[in-house]
Amino acid sequence: MAFEENDGHSVVVHLDELLRQRGITLAELAARVGVTNVNLSVLKNGRAKAIRFSTLTRICQALECQPGDILTVRTIESGGSRAQQ
Repeated sequence: MAFEENDGHSVVVHLDELLRQRGITLAELAARVGVTNVNLSVLKNGRAKAIRFSTLTRICQALECQPGDILTVRTIESGGSRAQQ
């Protein structure tokens, strides 16, 4: 598994896609989950260093999804092509 050089992880956040699919704004999700827009934006933009399981649980409940729908790990396959796991 390859890791990003700049921050030590290869986790990809798919919150934008889920919000778009469900027709929910970031502000609406933040209110439902009980976190600030800023904290949720940090997660959405892939800049979060950590997430509490309780927060992840509330996000999944609000979006009616599983953690794997929100977060995946990017790997680099031989030949340099990117795949998501």
